[in-house]
Amino acid sequence: MNPYIEILRPGNALMGAIAIILIAIIDRTISIPIILAMIAVFFETAAGNVINDYFDYKIDLINKPERPLPSGRISLKNGKYYAYFLFLAGTICGFLISLLTNNWIPFAIVLIADVILYLYAYTLKTTPLIGNLTVAFMTGFGFVFGGFTLNNPNIIMISLYLGFFAFVMTTAREIVKDIEDIEGDKADGAKTLPILIGAKKPALLAVALIIIDCVLCPILYYNHIFGFYYLIVIAIAVLIFLYSAFLILKSQDSATAGKVSKYLKIGMLIAFVAFIAGSI
Repeated sequence: MNPYIEILRPGNALMGAIAIILIAIIDRTISIPIILAMIAVFFETAAGNVINDYFDYKIDLINKPERPLPSGRISLKNGKYYAYFLFLAGTICGFLISLLTNNWIPFAIVLIADVILYLYAYTLKTTPLIGNLTVAFMTGFGFVFGGFTLNNPNIIMISLYLGFFAFVMTTAREIVKDIEDIEGDKADGAKTLPILIGAKKPALLAVALIIIDCVLCPILYYNHIFGFYYLIVIAIAVLIFLYSAFLILKSQDSATAGKVSKYLKIGMLIAFVAFIAGSI
């Protein structure tokens, strides 16, 4: 694979655009601003991946030497400017969305994303819990971006709810991933929450966040935002979430945390399907 494509982690960047696609499906809308929003999220996510690799260069020389920057397939200087180009491309998309919709909130959201993604790669990533919250915030931010791109009050409210749901569950998953990676993070000198205070308390926090999301899940049905099919599909996701909470509460070893992280991801994907089903 071409190193300039590989460093983007295109699969990861495309996953970021799912939030926009979901919002578009819920509103049954396809338009140039929505397409630009998908492209903007792709560029911003890709920019975040590249700038992360730039700041992780020394660590990756040891842990992931096959990546484009440590392997020398892309120079460090070119990697930095490539990240800046991607940030600029995403920002231009945000500007065009605001120009077309006469609503400058999407442009402001992209500018905020630029700052947060850069700060995350530069320093926030190594800050206990703040790094987890940053990843979760950016995940939820995608839904909000989609809502304000459509600039429909009802869709904006739905996007805020979905963004909060994604924020809470992603925070839980990020904490679980830190529990899974305790040994590797210790070797890298990282100071994650499980390393600082042990795995039990972070596991309890993750469980609390999972339960909060499970309790919130039926609200969109009872508020007549989504239909009955949403309730059926979301019930499957809730069962997976609760089972995951049970597992991580029972044991905080690396293998269990790894399973729980995967289960939470599957549950979130099923929840996204529930949002679509509820819109039919």
